[in-house]
Parts: sequence; structure tokens; C-alpha cells
Amino acid sequence: MEKAVSEAEELPKAIVRRVVKDKLSRCSADADINVHKDTLLTFSESARIFIHYLSATANDICKESKRQTINGDDVFKALEEIEFSEFLKPLQASLDEFKKRNAGKKKGASQSEDVKKKRKLEDEPSDKKDGSESKQDENDEDKDNENDEDKDNENDEDKDNENDDGTGDE
Repeated sequence: MEKAVSEAEELPKAIVRRVVKDKLSRCSADADINVHKDTLLTFSESARIFIHYLSATANDICKESKRQTINGDDVFKALEEIEFSEFLKPLQASLDEFKKRNAGKKKGASQSEDVKKKRKLEDEPSDKKDGSESKQDENDEDKDNENDEDKDNENDEDKDNENDDGTGDE
């Protein structure tokens, strides 16, 4: 009996093929290794099951720590718990390399976001020229109206307190 797996849970076949062929070519002198379709499916299903098992274990570790978000340390502890501790050093090295490689990209991305925000702010005044108000202006106006209503309510309460001198005469 075959178990149906949703498309969302399937690993991309091209990536599985690339990973398998890359690893096999490193281990073999024969650079052109063919992998049968069923073999790729087996690798894919094995990886999917491993990911589920590892993520469930990491989730348990996270919940034991009374947190809701799984972090990298949870995954490392989960690898130890499911007895795959030999993966810890290569995984940490790979993670460090990934962080170094993407550190420059992240800085560049945040700088470009700042530029986009600045441009957006510069563009807002030009939107007002056509007579329309920006969302910020509408929000500011709403807050001003709320503040005016609060002040009116406070003034009414003050007048009530002035009229009530504690003698019982109203």
C-alpha cells in the first residue's frame, strides 16, 4: 500500500538528484554516474522522513524549554538525541560558512531597504499634490480627534467635580 505524500512535503526532485549526483561523483572516480528514478525517489523519501523526525525531536526540545520557536541549538541537540552526533561538526562548519557568505548580502539588503524607505518617504509629499491624503495623515488626524474627545471628557469631569462641592447641594 503506497502512502500519498502531499506536494508541499515532497522535496524537489532536481535538488535531490543534484545532491545525490554531487556526493556520488565525489566518492567515485566515474564522474558520470546515472541514478535510477526509483533510487532518487527512495533518497527523497528517506530525506523527507529524516527531516520530519529531526524537526519533531527539535520541537520537543524547544517545548521542554518552554519556547515556541525552534532555534539552531534545538536542532543540534536533536541530532545528538537521535544519535547523529557525527553530523554536528560538519553541520556547524557548513552553517558558519553559510553565515559568512550571506553576511555581506544581508548588509546590502538592509541598506537597499533603507534606500527604498527613504525614496518612499520622499515620494509621499508628491502624492498630496493631487489632493489626496496619505495614510499617515489620516492616522494623525484620527489621533488628534481622539485626543480632542479625551480632553472634552476630562473637562466635563472637571466641571462635574467643581459643581459637586461635597455638600450634597446640586
